[in-house]
Amino acid sequence: MGIAAIQIGKALGARVLASVSSDEKAVAAVDAGADVILRPDQTPLRDGIASATGGDGVDVVYDPVGGPHTELALRSTKWNGRLLVIGFASGEIPSIPLNLSLVKGNSVVGVFWGRFNLEEPAKSAANNDVIMGWVADGTLRPVVQKTFSLDSAVDAFRWVANRNAIGRVVVTP
Repeated sequence: MGIAAIQIGKALGARVLASVSSDEKAVAAVDAGADVILRPDQTPLRDGIASATGGDGVDVVYDPVGGPHTELALRSTKWNGRLLVIGFASGEIPSIPLNLSLVKGNSVVGVFWGRFNLEEPAKSAANNDVIMGWVADGTLRPVVQKTFSLDSAVDAFRWVANRNAIGRVVVTP
């Protein structure tokens, strides 16, 4: 999801800061178009964001991971910034102090494609048309990192669960 988010951000004209957990993921993020790589294991996330933005903070945070970095990222938003809650790959659902939204005027927005598709099918279809157009013209370039046979599907699940995946992991029949 991170690679797709980087490519979509770039397609929308954003300067993209990508937070990664390994050198391998940093290379993949740069290849996808990230402008700045943040390594919270090397530099505290807020310090990295402040340095990359001249202390201004970010407009949007795309967070598929959750965990302890979510609050730090929300604290690093500009006035009227947005935290997009995509999921909790870390396994930890963060607790966010609501006073942050009061003093920063920011928003926490849940992004759940399945529900959006059901509740707003016309908007969802329009978004899909844009995304498919970007795939067709090469703006979005899906990355398949690894392919497993159906007999090795358990290994594919382990690969993803162990956070080894960079891009898509495909199981073929």
